Amino acid sequence: MTLTNKKNLKIFIIAGEVSGDVLGAKIMRKMPGVHFVGVGGQYMSAAGLKSLFPMSDLSVMGIFEVLAHAPTLTKRIKQTVSAIIKEKPDIVLTIDSPGFAKSVIKKVQKQGVLDTTKFYHVVAPQVWAWGASRASKYAKIFDKLYAFFDFEKPYFEQYGLTTVAVGHPISNGLDKYKKTVKNEKIITFVPGSRMSEVKKLLPIFHKTIDKLGNNYRFVIPTVETTDEYIRKNIQNWAIKPDLVSSNERYNLYANTYIAVVASGTVSAELAIMHIPTIVVYKMNPLTMLLAHLLVRVKWVSLVNILMNKTVFPELLGQKANATEITNAVRKLTNVSERTKIINDLKKADNQWTRSNQNAAKLIADDIILS
Repeated sequence: MTLTNKKNLKIFIIAGEVSGDVLGAKIMRKMPGVHFVGVGGQYMSAAGLKSLFPMSDLSVMGIFEVLAHAPTLTKRIKQTVSAIIKEKPDIVLTIDSPGFAKSVIKKVQKQGVLDTTKFYHVVAPQVWAWGASRASKYAKIFDKLYAFFDFEKPYFEQYGLTTVAVGHPISNGLDKYKKTVKNEKIITFVPGSRMSEVKKLLPIFHKTIDKLGNNYRFVIPTVETTDEYIRKNIQNWAIKPDLVSSNERYNLYANTYIAVVASGTVSAELAIMHIPTIVVYKMNPLTMLLAHLLVRVKWVSLVNILMNKTVFPELLGQKANATEITNAVRKLTNVSERTKIINDLKKADNQWTRSNQNAAKLIADDIILS
């Protein structure tokens, strides 16, 4: 496969959540002329993909949450497997959502009918958190892995999986949004992109806003999968937050005084933009218990993991409640506390990028030249 025949290239691309959808769209735009089929959301659709089914069907996280959603996931796995076999793509490119990706690819490979198809995955599964030996399972099914960080490569390369570090894609272009002075005291609440997250966190955010009162402007960015639900649920709130489209989120973040966010990509975006942030997560109690027993890192937010210290305060499980969040917000209004966090975030700047090149372009170029 070379640059001369890239226009004949067919890629079956799969993203299972908003961050993967955003990255998938960027990769697609870096590969003009390539024929894409697969599963994605609004961003990949805008880049020309006709999704096989709504991406929101895959936006589930947590062991027991996945079990509750099992019939739909099973149906979508079978549907995706059938589509891949029918399309006979040159490459199957999966982005994050490693559980779904692994299930699909194992079933495709078991059929033994796609001898020339290559299987590439973007975003290294967090084996360093769940157990390094798990990397061997991914090495058996993927032909290549695109990781964000150099430290992730050895975990997979020791099992023979070609791993390319490309830097974190969200670091590209965020520098222009950085500000040091906020003209308005905006508190941004991000309940997540998965409906399961939003249903757990939105009531808590409601109580938090009531406790904080009218001293701030409250804003919630929404995504396609949760926009209608959030709009409906805030109608009767005594203090109504403003809603903005996810397309406007970076302008919002740049003007945010304090952010309160679900654990995920957004915390990394805010870290890069130097915004004091509180990371919260509320899961099924049994899922939280298993996570405490199995996860081998102290933190869930990436900046804390990269810096090996608590930069962003984390309120997980039972601590993810209105009282704890309100206290944490008030603490972050302290000038010395804010300064400390922002200085730590500045020290983390060199952790996010692999080179001066765009991560999506590095991935696209590598695929074309492979």
